[in-house]
This record gives sequence, structure tokens and C-alpha cells, in this order.
Amino acid sequence: MDLTIKTMMDAGADILQLSVLAGEDHLDRRIPEIAMNRPGLALTGFFQYFANQRLQIFGLAEFTYLKSLGEKEKYKRLEELFKQQVPGIIVTRKRKPLPEMLELAERYKVPVLRTAMVTMNFVNECTLLLEKMTAPTERIQGTTMEVMGMGVLLRGDPGIGKSETALSLIERGYSIVSDDVTEVRRTSRGRILCWANEITRFHMEIRGLGIIHIPSLFGVASIRRDTELDIVIDLRLPTGDEDRTGVYPETVEIMGVEVPCITLPVRSGRDMANIVEVAALNQKLKELGHDAAKELDDKIINRLTRRGRANG
Repeated sequence: MDLTIKTMMDAGADILQLSVLAGEDHLDRRIPEIAMNRPGLALTGFFQYFANQRLQIFGLAEFTYLKSLGEKEKYKRLEELFKQQVPGIIVTRKRKPLPEMLELAERYKVPVLRTAMVTMNFVNECTLLLEKMTAPTERIQGTTMEVMGMGVLLRGDPGIGKSETALSLIERGYSIVSDDVTEVRRTSRGRILCWANEITRFHMEIRGLGIIHIPSLFGVASIRRDTELDIVIDLRLPTGDEDRTGVYPETVEIMGVEVPCITLPVRSGRDMANIVEVAALNQKLKELGHDAAKELDDKIINRLTRRGRANG
């Protein structure tokens, strides 16, 4: 994605509360670096390590310093900053910008924006937004749910029953993120974040019924915008060689992250929603350090070891 002031404003319209004060014709300026910069040192005239590739944030400290300067000196310091061709300037806390800033913005074609947010909150939210906009994404087949607070990706061949299983889980009070196709990206914490395509979000296809709108039928509690992935569940026709113990857990790699994966055989009359619910709860217990399969395996090995020693 070509990250510009305009694309940032469009993506963060609801979160960042940005409005344009000057340079409206230059919102196509690129943002080369996603980090923010407070230009305190630059305003004193020190530009040796100035981060001119970043958005410049003007908060209380910057305005207080500028107001302490004489008119000529203030204009000179600001002009030196604008000459660096920064991507844009953000004024926080809905402060009134200095007239010099608006004049220089038009001359050097640098947009000046304003937000009502506190400086620290804006920096955090804007950095997260820019990371999300620039992070590599992939599109994978599968229906994503949040069950027991766990992100669950249901995979399987077309017609295997992914959407029907998801629908049963929704009726039990759980939430859907995406149906059939899921957008994913790797977060800075090494987790996989899942969400739905904007066009198909909150819709589901049920074979024989057609397209339904989930929140209209089940309420807003039945949907989530995104979730971090905790477990992948593959729905498959039975083959006879399915894992019966879970002692040796499997994983699947998604964008370089190993995610726990289990395969569930689908049989007529089997309550798949109930099994998926238990699988999510079991994975949650594993993350808390309680692995039932491993504990039973250890008990059996200890018992056999004691018997072997007694017989020896």
C-alpha cells in the first residue's frame, strides 16, 4: 500500500479524529516511516539527527517553546523545520495553530492536521494504525470465530460444514469474525490477527438458504471485527487414522507463525459445534499449563515404570 496522508486519514477517520488545517491540496504526500517524531530539538536549530521521514507531532511542549521566542526567531525556526520536507504536521489537543505554521504549510506544500486527542494517545493509536496499514497481509480459506475468548479458524473442503458449525456456535452465544475467507497479518507480538474483507464482513452463506446478515438475526454481540488466532481446526471426512490421544500436538505455519492445529472427522449426526467448543476450551487450558493428554501419558508411563521396577 502507498501510505500517504490521505490514506492514513481515510483509514483512521473514526479513531484519529483528524481535520485538515492547511495544505489540503498536498494530502498525497507519502509517509516513508510509520514512527512519530516530536520535533523539540529541531525547533532549537539542531537538525543533525532529525527524523524528517516521520510525521511531526506538535504538543504542549512544542507550542510552549515556540511562544517563548520572538516573532522573527519563531518564524525562522519553523521555516527551517518545513524546509526539511516532512510528510506532515499534527497538532494535538485541538490547539489553535500558529499563523506562521499555516503560511509555511502552503509555501512548502506540507499538510498541517489537527486532532482533539491527547498527544500520547494519538501517537499510540496512529502508530498502531500505520503498522496495520503497512504490515504484509494474506487471504486464507476458512471461517474464523471467537469461542471461549479463543480465536478459532475452521478449515475444510467446500460443503464440509464450516458455516453450519459456525452458525451453531453463534446460536450458543459466540461471535463470528469472517465466513469462508479470512484476511490475516502477523502482529508485532508474533501473533496472527484475523479479520473479514470489508465487502463480506458480517455476512454468511448457508447452503440452501443463501446469504444472511449475522447481526440483524443474532444481534451485535454475535460479531467481532477481528481476533488473534489461537487454534486451527480442520474439518475432514473420517479416514480411520485420526489422532485419538492428542499427546503429539500438530501445528500449521501461517505467515511464519506456528499455530496449534487439530483435525476433526465430520460424521452424520455428530455435534461439531460442541466438539469445536471443547477444543477451544482445551486449548485455553493448555495455554494455562494444563495439558490433559500429556498428564495422562505421564501417569501411564510412571505406572508402567513402577511395575517394571517391582517385577525386576
